[in-house]
Amino acid sequence: MDKQTEDVERLSAQMVEWDVQIDALKDKAESVPPEMKSGYDGAIAALQSRRDQAALRLQGISPTTDDEWGDIKTGSEDVMDEVRSMVSDAITKIA
Repeated sequence: MDKQTEDVERLSAQMVEWDVQIDALKDKAESVPPEMKSGYDGAIAALQSRRDQAALRLQGISPTTDDEWGDIKTGSEDVMDEVRSMVSDAITKIA
């Protein structure tokens, strides 16, 4: 398996993990007091939106030259890092 395929599979696995974490956050948000619910729902919606944007980027990845792949990978990893941070922050707030 080439490096590009490995990277795409790793990013895809991360997306699946985030789906599980977002679902868990949604479940936890159901148990917060009503006056806090809209804040949690807003945070989860923002997180879901960024996750969806990352997924769109991932879908747009196609075989490229090594130089092109480096740029695409860097951009994708930046988005993934941002989503990873948002997931961590949301888990901290809701947990």
